[in-house]
Amino acid sequence: MAAPKKGRRPAGGQSRPGRALALILIAMVALTGGMFWSGHTTPRLGIDLAGGTSITLKAKADPGQESAVNETNMNTAVGIIERRVNGLGVSEAEVQTQGRENIIVNIPRGTNEKQAREQVGTTAQLYFRPVLAVTNGGPAPAPSASSSGSPSATPKPSASASGSTVGEKSATPTATGSAQGRALTEALKAPTPTPTGSASSSSTPKATGTPSEPPAPDAATAALQQKFTSLNCLDPKQRTAAGQGVLPAQPTVACGEDAPGVWSKYLLGPAEVEGRDVDDAKGQLDQQRGMWIVTMDFTDAGSKKFQAITSKLSAQADPQNRFAIVLDGEVVSAPSVRQTLSASAEISGNFNQQSAQDLGNILSYGALPLTFETQSVDTVTAALGGDQLEAGLIAGAIGLGLVIIYLVAYYRGLSLIAILSLGVSALLTYVIMALLGPAIGFALNLPAVCGAIVAIGITADSFIVYFERIRDELREGRSLRPAVERAWPRARRTIMVSDFVSFLAAAVLFIVTVGKVQGFAFTLGLTTLLDVVVVFLFTKPVMTLLARTKFFGEGHAWSGLDPKRLGAKPPLRRTRRANASVAGPVDPKEA
Repeated sequence: MAAPKKGRRPAGGQSRPGRALALILIAMVALTGGMFWSGHTTPRLGIDLAGGTSITLKAKADPGQESAVNETNMNTAVGIIERRVNGLGVSEAEVQTQGRENIIVNIPRGTNEKQAREQVGTTAQLYFRPVLAVTNGGPAPAPSASSSGSPSATPKPSASASGSTVGEKSATPTATGSAQGRALTEALKAPTPTPTGSASSSSTPKATGTPSEPPAPDAATAALQQKFTSLNCLDPKQRTAAGQGVLPAQPTVACGEDAPGVWSKYLLGPAEVEGRDVDDAKGQLDQQRGMWIVTMDFTDAGSKKFQAITSKLSAQADPQNRFAIVLDGEVVSAPSVRQTLSASAEISGNFNQQSAQDLGNILSYGALPLTFETQSVDTVTAALGGDQLEAGLIAGAIGLGLVIIYLVAYYRGLSLIAILSLGVSALLTYVIMALLGPAIGFALNLPAVCGAIVAIGITADSFIVYFERIRDELREGRSLRPAVERAWPRARRTIMVSDFVSFLAAAVLFIVTVGKVQGFAFTLGLTTLLDVVVVFLFTKPVMTLLARTKFFGEGHAWSGLDPKRLGAKPPLRRTRRANASVAGPVDPKEA
């Protein structure tokens, strides 16, 4: 008889369960330690469980551009709004389209909920417009006898050594008298500001004599001039309606808040740069000067546009050397320009950390391709979700209890292995969900809980497949230890195919769906992968170890592996010996 080759495990040979159990034990300890070290010991909850705010936005195209409300622009808008909200640290927010022209934004309750709610509302396109005139925010300019028609004295921005854009939002010079009328008329007739640096500039009254009358405005110019004069920025309705429905190539009026409750109104030229021309922007602390600033980087196309407009603005006198950053028809900042800029710029002034970061966030994520209006803002309480979660957990507990009762009644002692395996799977699922919250923004919602409950059946099915394969081997007359090893290859193939189908279904569901359904698909896919890990590294090794015990190895009546209860055949060894004796040579003497 040929001896078996060395290095090859014979069929039915014993595995080394200690290594697999040590590996999964190390993984469990490491993940649990990481959970406590990160400080996130509970999974993040979605809006349906934690409560929060649900905002519905409706897309509106500019006049003459109705076709802009399309799937491509809506998806782009969703991505920008999502990045804008996530830029505030609200990473579990949900942004998704609903129908053809609506976007739903769900912001779970948290420290940044109010701030995110405010910035989600500012969803119009972002434009950089040259400032043609600026005055106080009342319905009519307040004349000043001492002004002599020149801008009133205000703190002047200081130029930085690098030549970056420097401005102060509170600097609001007031154009008055005939100088204002001349500035308005001449500025509206030109697409961009004309130099007014000399003393004899048409935008500033001469030192002596009576200023010349401005050219007679056309109907459109007169209407815009009247709108600027009568605009009352103290009225919220007028502020909102001031810049609505204006094409980028047209001049407009807008309001800007210099300080809480203090407003200025602006006459603005056509947009020279759009928000999509901004590549990146952020608020940061200038360590050398000890002040908060906002830095901007432009795209290649944006750099050329910005260089052209700053070249013109740097030659102007205040306030026509400013460009206004206009979002939602409101001036969020109006810094002045001291010299030509191109690829990058810096805005400094009366910023604190919050205002600098807010402006940087608006500049980074403000280039929406559409204008949106807020249809509804609903506060979602966690009570309803909590009741549904409680009901779901009760249903899950009942299902788990029924599974355990079935396992105990049918498999008896083997049910201990199944229950331990379910416990290991539940622990790994909980710890990983807690870690994925801060890592990728995973938020546990009701569909995700349903996915975890469904996974109980998938995991239990894997145990049943393996147990039945072992029982089949015992029915064939083998003892338990070789039966455990011989049953594993066939059970492993069945388990892998079953789990692959479940994971594939979860992956497809995750890709083709949005919102909360993705939570169900993600949890189902995660628990399916964990089922494979638990069966390979825990269930199989534990079964191998228990097969070496007297209780299971000798087929105790309560072990679930009693050969008599299973209807086992006579041992295969005896059958082979009997066959060998019959087929052996006959003694000549007996013959």
